Amino acid sequence: MRLFVIPISTRRALIYAKLLRGDVSKERSILDRITNKAAETWAKWEEADKGWKKHLVSWGNRVQQRIPYEEWALKSIPSLSAQQRIDELHGTRKVDVVFPGNAIKEEKLLSILHKLSTERQDLHRRRMWWSFIAAPFTAPVALIPVIPNIPFFYLVYRGWSHWRALNGSKHLQYLVEKDLLKPVSYPGLVDLYAKRVSSTLEETGRDDSVSEMVEDVEKSDHKILLRMKDAKKLATILDAPGLALEAERAIIQVSEHLNATDTPKREDDGMKPTEKKQ
Repeated sequence: MRLFVIPISTRRALIYAKLLRGDVSKERSILDRITNKAAETWAKWEEADKGWKKHLVSWGNRVQQRIPYEEWALKSIPSLSAQQRIDELHGTRKVDVVFPGNAIKEEKLLSILHKLSTERQDLHRRRMWWSFIAAPFTAPVALIPVIPNIPFFYLVYRGWSHWRALNGSKHLQYLVEKDLLKPVSYPGLVDLYAKRVSSTLEETGRDDSVSEMVEDVEKSDHKILLRMKDAKKLATILDAPGLALEAERAIIQVSEHLNATDTPKREDDGMKPTEKKQ
């Protein structure tokens, strides 16, 4: 397993776990097979031209886009027991944490990872139990002919999703607290962020040193760093196809958050949201 830390803005980052080829080739768990079967079924429903399947897929995709990117990120990290099952040496050797050294200070990386691993654990635990407890109460919906019990499946899915995120966060916390992480500033990421940081922060030049650039990021206001087209670039640079979708989701959500927090400031300045200062 390898971990990637991707700064989305000057204040928020995405964590993503990539299973190595040796891990992927091992036998999948029953849960993995069930998950894959559900994904195949969903893909078939997406091909429907009309009817309840089309409406359900449309609604489901909107719901998934509203799930916080932090939850998706933690779900990419397998549980500690699952990783130890496919890699007997896991827990005895360090795991690489790949990051851009010109956008995140190496000495702050572990504290960032510890925060990412712990800040949402209580939320995921509460919502996991709420979803699983509430699911049986939707049983009467199953009496409706033809249409499946959507509320039940939705609650089970959300419970499973929170369970996966909780286990991923515990695994990450374990790696941080046991000092099993090895920071690696990756040249490909450094090159990409040199362009993005210099274009975002006016006082920063593309040829500035890594130490100068990361200091400028530390001192800056909260600003978005990545563009949507960078998601696929990241996936290519890191040879992690699944990262593209997660990065796109994170960029959209962080951008929306920044826009929402910036609007009140504009209105306080006596400006309408669509107006610009002259």
